[in-house]
Amino acid sequence: MVLSTTRYIDAAVTQLRLERHEIRDEDVVRLSPLEQRNVNVLSRHTVIGSIPHEGLRPLRNPDASGLDDDDDGADED
Repeated sequence: MVLSTTRYIDAAVTQLRLERHEIRDEDVVRLSPLEQRNVNVLSRHTVIGSIPHEGLRPLRNPDASGLDDDDDGADED
């Protein structure tokens, strides 16, 4: 889970940079897959099954309407 989440974080940062968003290296070094909702240190994981695929799934479009089923738009503590 941690490796997979790390790959998606890297893909998101790469996409944002390609879109010419200002992404500071000092901010990127603070990113951690362990702070994501689907990864925790108690070995309990939230995984939504899907058809196997090659490579990464497409990143979510932040401009698309609606939130994920479990996302209310608020940060979790």
